[in-house]
Amino acid sequence: MNGIGNEIVILDLRGTDLVLTADEVRAIDAQPGLAFDQLMALHDARSPGTDAFVRIYNADGSEAGACGNGTRCVAWFLLRDSERETANVETGAGLLACRRLAPERFSVDMGPPRLAWNEIPLRDATLDPSALDFGALDFGGRDLRLPEDLRLPKDLHLPKAFAVGMGNPHAVLFVDHLEDYDLAVLGPVLEHAPVFPARANISLAEVRDRHEIRLKVWERGAGATLACGSAACAVLVAAAATGRTERAAAIDLPGGRLDIAWREDGHVIMTGPVTYEFTAVLELSSPEIAAP
Repeated sequence: MNGIGNEIVILDLRGTDLVLTADEVRAIDAQPGLAFDQLMALHDARSPGTDAFVRIYNADGSEAGACGNGTRCVAWFLLRDSERETANVETGAGLLACRRLAPERFSVDMGPPRLAWNEIPLRDATLDPSALDFGALDFGGRDLRLPEDLRLPKDLHLPKAFAVGMGNPHAVLFVDHLEDYDLAVLGPVLEHAPVFPARANISLAEVRDRHEIRLKVWERGAGATLACGSAACAVLVAAAATGRTERAAAIDLPGGRLDIAWREDGHVIMTGPVTYEFTAVLELSSPEIAAP
């Protein structure tokens, strides 16, 4: 499936005790036609009133705490043959309530944003989540432990970032013109910045007006993607918190548009479409899938 271009694989492991290894996740991603941004592995429900427990994997095999576009796809999968209009899924980041608004349009309650340094998380309490100064960091030093070709240009000016936890850590940089910045250069460097102990998703956001934002996202463990639902939520929170927009806005990503609302009760609601592509059977014991 995909959520406005965010490539999603849903793997239904309910009724089994299978848990994917990082090697198996990477092997699945390497299969022809199965390359994904996130893999949503469905397991038997753990909590009363939920439909499934979902483990979320990035293409590099690492686990994510949330994936908004993937959760909408999971909701479609769970409700496709049901007359119910709601589904509740549990992830490592908590419970997510999903609602079907149309056959291929869903909303997800992503919960309240995490704005405290230790909830995002950041490295320590001396850092201001609302004003991370990347320009003050030595990105050419040894702390990053990155290949030599992953270095920021010395003459590049970066605005201060607003950090938000939406199940995953996010850093939002508001810029005047998206085209002035090369996300392929910035993304892998800032993702591994030493201020983020769990790495971070990097968003470049251009505010068009108080109801619309253009957005490009580098996802930790996946790279540049056509869309990222949790990043769209983080950007809306950052924009509203700094007075750039209202508490509801349309977020335009390369793959399409998401509608994000930060309700007065603190919860962030993400609404957008899903697209079904195809169904396949995966033989995890086959030589091409088996972990090396």
